[in-house]
This record gives sequence, structure tokens and C-alpha cells, in this order.
Amino acid sequence: MDVSLHDVHQALVELSRLRFGEVGVEDAIREIVHATHTMFDVDGAGLMLADAEQHLRSVAASDDRFAHLEELQIHHQEGPCIDAFDIKELVSAEDLADDRRWPKFSDAAVARKVRAVLASPLPYNQDAVGVVAVLSEQRRPWSAEGELALLAFTDLAALLIASMMQGEQHSEMAVQLQGALNSRQVIEQAKGVLIGQQGIPARAAYEQLRSRARDERRKLSVVCAEVVAEATHSSS
Repeated sequence: MDVSLHDVHQALVELSRLRFGEVGVEDAIREIVHATHTMFDVDGAGLMLADAEQHLRSVAASDDRFAHLEELQIHHQEGPCIDAFDIKELVSAEDLADDRRWPKFSDAAVARKVRAVLASPLPYNQDAVGVVAVLSEQRRPWSAEGELALLAFTDLAALLIASMMQGEQHSEMAVQLQGALNSRQVIEQAKGVLIGQQGIPARAAYEQLRSRARDERRKLSVVCAEVVAEATHSSS
């Protein structure tokens, strides 16, 4: 992927208009996705936000192809966007046909003509509440310059969204975001409990909580709140 400084500058100039215009959150996100798609010259681009159960939901996409990412990753509970969101780091997949980090997702994605993905976590209040991602239908090396460009682009998008969220506290998207932030807090607390009790890595703690919620057919936030309450009660 060859992203020139001119491309980045033009995209950022395009986005900077949102700071001073009377643009709603939904319209701003569509602008962000459009600029991302144009700058990276890819087959699909989109922005996902987490819901209260920490599932990534597409809120804007360049076309229907990006919806495949959401559908496949939620169904298989694995994939580059989920990893980027969980570990708060950029995740790249150059060729899903040869990438075995997410075997179920990768096979299904290639069958749906999604071959390469670059995903960047969307920061908000020192946490990750979503992902900005681009995809290619062909094998595609992601250059270091391209990765840095997407990270910078995502940071700016997060700042724009955050500033507009403050002016639209009652919008549907603001409610979704607040719900995600609230549940994220109790999930982090529950992860801390398991890490302390079992001496396991943060990712393993999260997987354990998610598996328990799935097996018991309960909401993840409810299970996490229960874990925290039990730990508080036993220590008192």
C-alpha cells in the first residue's frame, strides 16, 4: 500500500472541515469513512463502535463488503478487528489465506472475498471503543508508512467524534458509546480479579469471562459485575 504525504494531507484537510461545521455525529462518521476509503485506495473501509456487550457493530461503511467483516468476526468471535479492539493496538493481515491467527474467520473471509485487513483501535477516554479498518479483496502488503497513516487518521477521527459527542449527549450513538464505556469499566475490573486470583494474562482472563457469559447465555457485563461483587464480598 503506497500512501503519499499528499494523500494524507488532503484527507486530513477534508476531515478538518468537520471541526467548524454543524455536522452531526452520524454524518461526521460517514465523512471519516469516505476519506479513509479514498486515502487508502482500498476495496472497503468502515468504522465500528462497541456496544454494551463489547461487540463491534458497524456504524458506517464504504459499501456492503465491509459488513462482511462485522458479520464474520461476531459469528466466529475472532478476527483482526476484534484483536485490535481488545489489545488496543494496530493489527494487520496481509493475506488471510495464509494467516492462521483466526482460522475460522480467515477461511470464511477468503470465501467472501476479504483477503487483507488493516485495523486500528479507536481511542476514547484512555480506552478503545471501536475500530477503523480498511480491507482488500487481494493479498496486500501494508507498508509501515500506511500503518502510521491509519493510526494518525484514527486518532484524529477519535478527537472529532469525541468533540461532537459532547454536543450530542442524547443521540443514539452517544448512548451506545456511553453504554460501551460503562460496561468496559466493569469488564476491566473483572479481568483484574481473575488476573489476581489465577495469575493469568489479561487476554486469557477476558476469554474466560466471555466463554462463561456465552455458556450461561448471559450478558458479559452481568457476568463481570457478578465476578467483581463476589471478589469484593470475599475480601470484606
